[in-house]
Amino acid sequence: MRELEAVIFDLDGTLVDVPYDWILIRKKLGTQDVPILHYISNLEEPEKTKKLRLLEKFEEEASNKAVLKKGIPRLMGLLEERGIKKILVTNNSRKNVLNLLKRFKLEFDHVLTREDGLWKPSGAPFLAALKKFGIERQASCIVGDSLFDVKAAEEAGITKVFILSSEKEKFPSSVELVKSVDELQKKIENLFPGLER
Repeated sequence: MRELEAVIFDLDGTLVDVPYDWILIRKKLGTQDVPILHYISNLEEPEKTKKLRLLEKFEEEASNKAVLKKGIPRLMGLLEERGIKKILVTNNSRKNVLNLLKRFKLEFDHVLTREDGLWKPSGAPFLAALKKFGIERQASCIVGDSLFDVKAAEEAGITKVFILSSEKEKFPSSVELVKSVDELQKKIENLFPGLER
């Protein structure tokens, strides 16, 4: 494995705990089994704008109650110290993301939100972020909390994926689950040569 050059993070459920009621949100939007952003993007106006504003309302309410996960500042400091690119890829809105980053004093080398037109579970946003810095897939890893992150990583051809979850039944057996940010940091430190303290 190549030296680690970039860590691509998800936001909601990964860096911050946010109380989303996705079942209620999907019901109110009427998405059925279609991913929310794909569903909304295929609507005609004025319904498209109406549903997007409803989604934004739910997101803003939940984000206002967000709590930073324990250990994130220390992990970010380690990556900064080692010169490893910190990239954020989220399906959330830029407005919400910037508010959360400001509130929790988090800084990234690059941020991709849904306004950039690339959404998970597509692997396109991961590849676009790596391309910006000329970083190969083998020199990166993904940190997320959902199947969208797993699917996006698979499509992008990024093999090292850490999922912050203890719900084994929700993920393929090949996925590496970590229960805490402390455990995540140890995995990252142990995985890549020269990164250990």
